Amino acid sequence: MDGRRVLARGGARVALALALALSLGACQSKTASLEADPMATASTGKSAPSFKRTEALGKQWKANPADVNIALSYSDALAQLGQTPSQLEVLRTTASQTAGDAKAQSRLGRALLAAGDNDGASDALNRAVALDPRDTQALSALGAALDQQTKHGEAREKYQQALAISPDDVGIMNNMAMSYSLQGKLPEAEQILRKAMANPNSKNMPRVRQNLALVVGLQGRFDESKEIASRDLPPDQVQANMAYLQQMMQKQNTWAQLKEG
Repeated sequence: MDGRRVLARGGARVALALALALSLGACQSKTASLEADPMATASTGKSAPSFKRTEALGKQWKANPADVNIALSYSDALAQLGQTPSQLEVLRTTASQTAGDAKAQSRLGRALLAAGDNDGASDALNRAVALDPRDTQALSALGAALDQQTKHGEAREKYQQALAISPDDVGIMNNMAMSYSLQGKLPEAEQILRKAMANPNSKNMPRVRQNLALVVGLQGRFDESKEIASRDLPPDQVQANMAYLQQMMQKQNTWAQLKEG
C-alpha cells in the first residue's frame, strides 16, 4: 500500500498523537510546539526579570501609553515576571492608541498567540502584516495561529511568504514542518526539518532536532528517532518520550496503520 495514502487516511490520528507528544515534550524535552514557541513569537527580552525595573517602566508607560518602545519594554518585563494578563493589557492599550504602528500590532499578536488566543492573535497579526508585509515574525506567528485554527493551507502560505523574505530562518522552517505534521504529512515535515538541520549556526537546533526525532518516531522508525533525540536529552528522558509516543500511537491505532505502509 502506498505510504502517502496511509498517512492521509490516518492523518487525524497522527495529528492527535503528535499533539499529545508535543504536550509531553513541553514538560520533558522542550520540544518546540506551535502555541508559544519563542522561535515564532520572539516576544521576550534577554535580561533577567527585575521588580524595580518593571515598576519604573510601568510609571513611564502610564505617563505615555502611546510610546511603543516603552510599552514593549514594559510588556517584556511583565512577561518575564509571569504577569501575562497585565502584559496583554499593556499591549492592547498601546496597540489601540497606535493603530498604524506595525511593531505594536505584531507584538500584541505574538503575545496573544503565546497566551492561546488564536482568534485575537490572527486579528492583530493580520493588521501587523498589512502595515509591514516584510515582518517575518508576524508572518510566521500568523501561520502558527492559523495552524491552531486547523487552517493549515493558509498557514503554510504565510510561512512561504516569510521564507521568501528570509529563506534560511530555522524558526519559520520549524513551524512549516510542524504544520505539515499536524496534518499527518510526516514525510514533508521530515524533509523540511532536515533542511533546517543543515544550518549549523542556529541557536534553536536542539529544539528542531527534537521535533525531527518526533516526526521520525511517528513514522515508526523508533531506533532512528531515539538516536536523534539522544543528542540533546539524557537517556531516561529519551526512553520516556519513546515509550509515551509508542503508547499514544498504539492507543490511536496509528502505529498499525503506519506499519501497513
